[in-house]
Amino acid sequence: MPFSDTHADYIRQFERALAAHGRGPEACAALRLVICHYFRHHGRQMAWRETEDPYHIFVSEVMLQQTQVERVQVKYPLFIERFPDFASLAAAGTEDLLAVWQGMGYNRRALSLRKAAQMVVDIYGGALPRTVEDLQTLPGIGRATASSIAAFAFNAPTVFIETNIRRVCIHFFFRDSTDVTDAEILPLVAMTLDRKHPREFYWGMMDYGTMLKKRYPNPNRRSASYAKQTKFEGSDRQIRGKVLRILLKTGRHDPSSLFREAGVDPEKGEAILQKLISEGFVAEEDGTYRLR
Repeated sequence: MPFSDTHADYIRQFERALAAHGRGPEACAALRLVICHYFRHHGRQMAWRETEDPYHIFVSEVMLQQTQVERVQVKYPLFIERFPDFASLAAAGTEDLLAVWQGMGYNRRALSLRKAAQMVVDIYGGALPRTVEDLQTLPGIGRATASSIAAFAFNAPTVFIETNIRRVCIHFFFRDSTDVTDAEILPLVAMTLDRKHPREFYWGMMDYGTMLKKRYPNPNRRSASYAKQTKFEGSDRQIRGKVLRILLKTGRHDPSSLFREAGVDPEKGEAILQKLISEGFVAEEDGTYRLR
């Protein structure tokens, strides 16, 4: 489907600015118009975009780490309904937490999310901290996620990169380049950012990046940080998920039957089980195992 005439004109304005001035403020300002126009007419509707509740936005940003938007759209309202605020999440039991999280993958995020809620309650009086530096002290929150939370929860003009932002910048600024580094991209994000409306700007960048992936060969393949996702079938991650689902369903298991049901050999199963114990997912009692 072709772009509208107006949007195509904005793209041509960007290309003229890039040709005349290179990757500078003029081209970045022109790209800002491209993104804002696209978002105004094609922005996606999502529940976490319809709230300014910092807790809701915090949960959505953690969920969106390494998980497709479509899956988060299903699980997010169920999670918020079960744990509507930091206090209820901080008090959640592991079994209850994983039951709601099931299907999201990367279960460690759920435990980190609960630990973060406990810190918010204990240290910050139940109010999500506003600065990137304070947000980074929460478990499972790196600088990029802390910056995105600050932008979406508090409309702060932070500068960060995620996969769709990277895709947009490579597509527009590095069409004939390979091994593009994030260090090259970050200054362009900073110059392109709409500092009066960072929340909407980043939504637009993410939506535009999603569109580009469907329309063109993935520009992120030309990123220096690009790596193909490892095979899931038979991976430790798949087996971990199976073990947790079995324990969630049955409540308690001896190791031999647990490994047999999970379809894993005892040596590998024991290593995974010990890892789950050290991470706080599982507890051992009298030679049997259960969720902690």
